[in-house]
Amino acid sequence: MIVKNKKPFAVGMLFAVSFLAVLALIFSPVFNGRNGLVFSDDMFNKLSKGSSYFIPKVAKSVESANGKTLSVTINLENAGEVENTKKLFTTAGAAVEIHDTQMNIQGDLGAILQSALKDADAMYNNNGKAVTDRYGYDEKIIMKNWWTALEKASKKLKKEKLVAEAKIIDEVNKKAVEPGYNFYMIEANKVIDHAGMMSGLLIFYVAYTMWWGYAIFYIFDGIGMSMKKAKVKKEA
Repeated sequence: MIVKNKKPFAVGMLFAVSFLAVLALIFSPVFNGRNGLVFSDDMFNKLSKGSSYFIPKVAKSVESANGKTLSVTINLENAGEVENTKKLFTTAGAAVEIHDTQMNIQGDLGAILQSALKDADAMYNNNGKAVTDRYGYDEKIIMKNWWTALEKASKKLKKEKLVAEAKIIDEVNKKAVEPGYNFYMIEANKVIDHAGMMSGLLIFYVAYTMWWGYAIFYIFDGIGMSMKKAKVKKEA
């Protein structure tokens, strides 16, 4: 490699070396024993959880399902999943008939969804023990079973043109069961309480990306390679 323009080449190398030095720092466990990626990921997860608590709002929507009968048959993977899922619906007051891996569920849709919301709320607040005590098995598997059963029930209802019922089930799954499962054991933080750090991380991300871009630009300029806008010749 022949250096034709020493000054821009030196600037580019300075940018490149400092960029790699900062990169090494990011991957070092200097942020309370964690590296920068783990620290920032953990921070964004906490902020995301803090803005994902929709359960009270969903609970009001579920009130419209009170007194409506859910009568649906779903198929699950195996006998163990069927038995565990049965506990969810019978605890909510529904009647469940089992035929191999097939479940026939009949009960008050509102009561069933309120039971799912109760579990989701406990999980969101990191109280998995309350969920486990209610059914007698692992809290995360419980939430998976809720999600699977409700998803299958929603699809069946849509085929039967019961769109309103399916819609409220989907809302419970997406805005309560999923956040309860995904954010379990994560501390919730509000964005407004960490606005400075959020802004700093975003500004650093943009600046750091440009940092490497300028390093490449000056190094290439130093070895005699430059970028120019090509001129398009007009046809006669």
